[in-house]
Amino acid sequence: MFMANEDSAMALSGRLDGRHAAEVREALYERIEGEQGDVVVDLTEVESIDGTVLKLLAAAALRLQRTGRQMVLRGCSPALRRVFAFGGLRRLFAWDRG
Repeated sequence: MFMANEDSAMALSGRLDGRHAAEVREALYERIEGEQGDVVVDLTEVESIDGTVLKLLAAAALRLQRTGRQMVLRGCSPALRRVFAFGGLRRLFAWDRG
C-alpha cells in the first residue's frame, strides 16, 4: 500500500479508504516526526481516495504548516486533483506536477 521511493517520498498506491486510514496515518506521522523538511507524498499509483483519507492528509498538512513545512503531493492524476479541489483542500498542499 505504501513504501519509500529512492528520493524519500512516501508513495501511496491502490484504493485509499477508511480501512487503510490507521496504517497511512501511522506511516505519515512517523515520517513527519522523523524528517526536518517538507514531506513528499507520491500519489501516482493511487486509484481512488475517500473522505477519511482526505481528512487525514489535510490534518497532517496543517500539522506541517504549523512547523513551517509543507506536504508536497506528487503524481496526482487530474481526477484526484479534482477531488482535492472539490473538497476545498487544494490550498493546504504544495503540488509537484513533475
